[in-house]
Amino acid sequence: MTLALVVFLVLVLIGMPVAFAIGIAGMAFFLQHPELPISIPIQLTVSATQNFALLAIPLFIIAGNFLNHGGLTERLLQLALMLTGRLRGGLAQVSVAMATLMGGVSGSCIADAAMQSRMLGPEMVKRGFPRGYAAAVLSWGSILTPLIPPGIGFILYGTVGQVSIGRLFAAGVLPALLMWAALAAAIVWSAGRHGLQPELAHRPRPREVGRALVGGLWALLFPVLLLAGLRFGVFTPSEIGAFAVVYAVAVGAFAYRALGRRALRAALEGSMGDIGAVMFLIALSAIFGYGIVFERIPELVSAAILGATRDPHLILALIVLLVLVAGTLIDGSILIVMLTPIFLPLARDAGIDPVHFGVVFVIAATLSNFTPPVGSAMYAVCSILRCPVAEYTRASPAFLLAILAVTLLVIAAPGVALALPELLFGP
Repeated sequence: MTLALVVFLVLVLIGMPVAFAIGIAGMAFFLQHPELPISIPIQLTVSATQNFALLAIPLFIIAGNFLNHGGLTERLLQLALMLTGRLRGGLAQVSVAMATLMGGVSGSCIADAAMQSRMLGPEMVKRGFPRGYAAAVLSWGSILTPLIPPGIGFILYGTVGQVSIGRLFAAGVLPALLMWAALAAAIVWSAGRHGLQPELAHRPRPREVGRALVGGLWALLFPVLLLAGLRFGVFTPSEIGAFAVVYAVAVGAFAYRALGRRALRAALEGSMGDIGAVMFLIALSAIFGYGIVFERIPELVSAAILGATRDPHLILALIVLLVLVAGTLIDGSILIVMLTPIFLPLARDAGIDPVHFGVVFVIAATLSNFTPPVGSAMYAVCSILRCPVAEYTRASPAFLLAILAVTLLVIAAPGVALALPELLFGP
């Protein structure tokens, strides 16, 4: 497996698309083991996409794009303004609030970061925000998106690890709200140095708040309906994806009357590209994953870590540290697909609840989207705002520390992640 890992790292470092790097590295493993039939990689790539639970991924991607093109984004922006416009930091606070509200719509931190950068980024720069600070706020705020139903990271982790996706959806809600509070506090602290004032000069009137709530109601109901449908057995995780698509079309076409023929076509075109990228990655990851299991790497990693400590909190902290290091080279979605088969058995051996572990693991893996040198969300925002990565990096420590503080809280207090799943689905 060493050769496969070296091949993978070399291909990533020279700029090859990661999905191809994973597939080629997996083939290098099979060439290293001529006793294995060469037909196995072909069978693996096909069988990896035949999992019925994976239907949730393309369906939720389509639903998110329909909602985005159906007029929901502008209404959520107005709601975010009403909720946070009086806080110090102005549009920075609005962007983090909007990221929280958008979590149930896009499901992808990269998509959310890019969309907000186009909507709010130019206005933030125009109002005197340092370009690096604006990029950091818009990027780090989108870490909330995968934690609110229907986060794609939870679907990937639940599918690969055979963990209840409904429980994972519920488990991410409270940590996401805590991260919102932590990022808002970081903005209040850092905004003073840049002289950033509240966006609204006066407290919104009840009528204005009520109008904004009504406008964003369909987005706020979306994750609630998903959890309710799973809790009462109305839908399976795959079926609820189909419900999400129907819901998104109904809201965009009839409630907001914004999902016309042109918007529908744009949403479908965007969805096809997103779905193709994710499913191609899953298919080729199966080749690499076979080598991981064949070489008994999960058992070796478990033995090494369990030999160092048996404390569940320390084990989780070590896993987070390893994932953060790996995240400097590998994208978050790929980390989830590649490392779940390694670390989930270790977590189970240590007595860690798979849902609690899933929340911590997905947060740690998602952080890779915001850190150099391969942070996808970071590059998307910096590219749109024409911001040097060095300026972004200098403005990021306060937001990174806020996220790590909440992550450590979730590690130390499992109830933060498990309270809502146990309330909805039972112990």
